[in-house]
This record gives sequence, C-alpha cells and structure tokens, in this order.
Amino acid sequence: MEEIDQALRPPVHERRTASSGTILEPASEPAIWASGTQLEITRTPLGQQQPLPAARRFADGLSSWLLRRIDGRNELIVFDRPAGSERDIAVLAHVLDATIVQRHPAGSVRVVGRFGVLRWEGLSWHHEPPVSSWSDSLTASPVHGDPAVLMAMLRFAVHDLGSLGIGALLIYRPDAEPGPFVEERLPSPPPLRVRQASHLAPLRHALAQVDGAAIFDADGVLRLLGVRLIPSIASEETVDALGGTRHTSGRRYSYDDPFSTVIAVSEDGPVSVLRNGDVLGRSPNGD
Repeated sequence: MEEIDQALRPPVHERRTASSGTILEPASEPAIWASGTQLEITRTPLGQQQPLPAARRFADGLSSWLLRRIDGRNELIVFDRPAGSERDIAVLAHVLDATIVQRHPAGSVRVVGRFGVLRWEGLSWHHEPPVSSWSDSLTASPVHGDPAVLMAMLRFAVHDLGSLGIGALLIYRPDAEPGPFVEERLPSPPPLRVRQASHLAPLRHALAQVDGAAIFDADGVLRLLGVRLIPSIASEETVDALGGTRHTSGRRYSYDDPFSTVIAVSEDGPVSVLRNGDVLGRSPNGD
C-alpha cells in the first residue's frame, strides 16, 4: 500500500512528476529471471545508507526498478532496455512471481501480480484478469496451433493494444494451406514474431496506423497486414453480428477458417477471442 500511495501521490520537483517502479517480494529463483524475461539484468544491493525515499529516485519504472523485500534486503534492478509497457510488466510479474507497482512517465498507474492488472482510471480501478485465466479455452485442442504462440498473441492484444486503446484484428492460422480469400491492400510486412519481445514495439506501432487484419502463421510470424476480410455467404447467413464492424468481420472470418483463432481488440480496450464463429471469451467491458 505504501508503494501504491507513492505512485498515486508522487512528489513534484520543479513542476515535474517523476515516474517510478517497484517490484515487491519476488518469490521465484533469480537464476530464471533473465531467460524468462528476455532481459539482461544488473542487480545492485541497497544498504542501510539508501533509505526508501533515496532509493526511489533511481527507479524510473522503465529500465530501472526498486526491488523491495519485507526483510529489508532491497535492490536496484537495471535492465538492458526499457521494459515499462503493460505487457512487459505482466511478464515481469509472472516470471519473478512478484507484485509490481508502476507510475508510467505518461502518468498512468498500474499494479500487476497474480491477480492480473489493476489500472487507475482517475476515479476508480479497472481490473484486467490474468491472461492465464483464458488458457483452457484458448489452448484446449492441438489442432488450433501452438499454445505458446496463442498466449503470446493474447498477452500482446490485452497489454500492448487494449491498454493503449489500439483497435486491431489479429488472426492466427496454424494451417499451412491457403485460407479464405482476403483482399491484400498493403505490401508484405517484415516477418515480425509475436513471441520476440523486441519485435512488439514496431508491430504495435504499425497496427496503430492501419485498418484491416494482421495475419500470423503457425510460428507467430506476421505474414499479412491491413487485409480486408471478405465473409462467405454462408457466414453472413449463419453468424450473427457482434458489436461493431471489426468484431463482426472477425467472427465471420473465424467461421470460414475454423482452425484459426481471431483476437479482436476494441479501441476502448476490451478484447474478444473468436473461433469457428463462436466467442471463446471476452475481457471486462466486452459485453
């Protein structure tokens, strides 16, 4: 609660409010942190000469973090690259088995842990359940592809796109055979991988600038971007509309390509997972 209070009511210096980030009581073994997060991590113990107010000055909540333990063995953690997006923090919380409190430079405040993500929205908290709670319905059958790729796509949709209000349609096709006809309106994109952390920033940046769907292959590699989905007559007659045009076209495409998984992200945040014309799940505010 001290760290949440600090994030919500930070000190102001010369009209500037500093960002911050604290990792609380990590329970996993440090030996797995680097490989699990795909980060190079430098750890510096903080002795008694660094009380909490002084130690917080060095933790920007992006590349540097205060690691705080109940027994007082606090550390300064520094990464080789900024890791301050919501998806980054969700991965950190999962790998370190910790609770994380962040005040982002943009002013947003998040608390992330086993419970999922809490986002402060000015007057109240919004709760985003953990992506792992979707796993059973998403990965129930091997014919629908690699569970690790599916979960990476869902994390990207919820924490990279939905949290920033970027609307998108992501289509995962585990079948190597040609899928339903789509209208390709943009040049072939670079082969960005949804499981490669360093590839997600350019992917997010591109999706924020285009309409249409992004199609990924069985390995989670981006193959098409900005395509227009063209529903079959059968899907139009059989599959009901779902919200707006984006969700409806995604749902009907999933009917026409039954082994695919379609993840629809609304501009206002909620995420829907669609398969074979059905809605597998929707995040809060998705009704």
